[in-house]
Amino acid sequence: MIEVIILAIALSMDALAVSIGLGAKKGSVPLALKAGLFFGIFQALMPFVGYWGGKSILGWIAHYTHWIAFVLLALIGAKMVYEGLQEGEDEIAEITNQTLLALAIATSIDAMAAGFGLMLLDVSPAIACFTIGIITFALSAGGVLIGKNSAAWLEGKAEIFGGVVLILMGIKFLIF
Repeated sequence: MIEVIILAIALSMDALAVSIGLGAKKGSVPLALKAGLFFGIFQALMPFVGYWGGKSILGWIAHYTHWIAFVLLALIGAKMVYEGLQEGEDEIAEITNQTLLALAIATSIDAMAAGFGLMLLDVSPAIACFTIGIITFALSAGGVLIGKNSAAWLEGKAEIFGGVVLILMGIKFLIF
């Protein structure tokens, strides 16, 4: 279960980084709850989709699952590190439900790929996805609230941290 918690925290870093940016624009409790719900729901659903997609092709690729999980997590992690190092993110003009939906989908695409790795963990995929959703909700809601005072300092660092953790998890799948 500890692997699921680490995975959840790592996958939540994209949503946390975006939430901090949202908080810098308009940090409020209602926005924090709404962002937490949007990001949490999509971060919970996408790994489930990835898990079931992976299960359907498992017979064809059973001998390569460790390599595939490694490559997917390493690529996702490298992308997150790269994006965390970039400066000057696009400004969000207005925070609407449509904006939150688009951001939730964009930040959870990597979770769908990471869901493939759930087949390698000794845990129920439903429990894993629920855990990912709850942790993402908490980090996203907290990100909005702290973003008002510290957006410039934290936003990129959260994404870099999450990327490094995903790369390390990919290496763990490859080694063990």
